[in-house]
Amino acid sequence: MEQEMTAQATCAAPSTLDLLLGAEVVSIKANLPTARYEIPRLSEAAGAPVVFTLRALPYGRVQELKRLTEGADIQILLAGCVDPDLKAAALQEKFQGVTPAETLKAMLLPGEIADLAIVVEKLSGYRRTTIEEVKNG
Repeated sequence: MEQEMTAQATCAAPSTLDLLLGAEVVSIKANLPTARYEIPRLSEAAGAPVVFTLRALPYGRVQELKRLTEGADIQILLAGCVDPDLKAAALQEKFQGVTPAETLKAMLLPGEIADLAIVVEKLSGYRRTTIEEVKNG
């Protein structure tokens, strides 16, 4: 009888805790999702693909930036853009921006800024469904 109970326990599916402790599930802090997006208008002007590499923001950072009453999209984009370096002095000089935010406004259309900021939010788990209901039976 004791052997049967041991055999049943061995055959049982791993618990959620066991799954989370497995090697396959790693800390999100070390592996924030990234994605690359082309800006067609800039690509056409430059004669080559102009691609932005965007990364998710860690917990709370998006909400912190959204609390800003003005320019939240710009701040989200500045925080989530890995490449190009939107804070580079050379960009500020070319687009005559006193700040990185002013540089973005001179370089990108408002809709492009909003679209890129939305991507950063989606990579961070906002504006999309991230969970599924488990149906019994």
